[in-house]
Amino acid sequence: MTALPEPAQPGPPRPGPTARRWDVVVLGGGDPGDPFAAAQGVAVKPLISLAGQPMAMYVLRALRACPEVGRVAYVGPVPAGGEDLIDLRVTDHGTLLGNLEVGVAALRLPEDQRTTGVPERVMVITADIPMVSAAMLSEVLRSAPDAGLVYPVVRKEDCERAYPGVKRTYARLKDGTFTGGNLFLIDAALVGQFLPRLREVLAARKQPLKLAALIGPMVLLRMLTGRLSIVQLQERVGEILGVKARALVTPHAAIGTDIDKDADLELAARVLEAMRRNAAA
Repeated sequence: MTALPEPAQPGPPRPGPTARRWDVVVLGGGDPGDPFAAAQGVAVKPLISLAGQPMAMYVLRALRACPEVGRVAYVGPVPAGGEDLIDLRVTDHGTLLGNLEVGVAALRLPEDQRTTGVPERVMVITADIPMVSAAMLSEVLRSAPDAGLVYPVVRKEDCERAYPGVKRTYARLKDGTFTGGNLFLIDAALVGQFLPRLREVLAARKQPLKLAALIGPMVLLRMLTGRLSIVQLQERVGEILGVKARALVTPHAAIGTDIDKDADLELAARVLEAMRRNAAA
């Protein structure tokens, strides 16, 4: 599958050079039948208004203020006012993995400009984490291990400390209880290698026997009983997908807190207002 990116208006001036630069795919599309988005009167969730502007705008501004970020490709309907914050517009393909694939394809360099052995670093981020800041993103990118797939996770206690009463989905591992982040880091050249296998895993997630066959029954049992360590999990994920995979524990609850219900929207409004007051003080 290929993508034909649409030209966007020039973005703001780039920050100075840094040791490592990451191009970014922003997943701003989604299911047009999402009841949460429909209840808010918009087609897709990132267009939901938060403190007077689409929530995706907070993510785009955080990206543009992050010195490690290079080009930004936005997959989905661009929020009003966001045109100057992106480099490439990519048509929404309606599914997470479909949008990931076309977004990464849009950012890839022509073959004659690629450097053999040098990874094409891409951060994939959802447009529904408006509480994220440039400093948080910078810390994640600067601390990212050298791997084909890096997935940030957040400890439950860090989520509850930052946002008391927040409801997240957690996984209990030997090292603690974690929620997944709403971004991940990849080598763009490896997407075609692991995407078919990832599709297979996601398709099997509601079929226990098929999922056990893919993951391995003993690994699945250890996971369900909280006896699987992060190291064991990332090794197994790497084996399944055929890439070097690493988890990255981050203390930033905003990375693990997407907005998918009214209570989340109310939380984000309070947090952003507090951030605004602090910035003005």
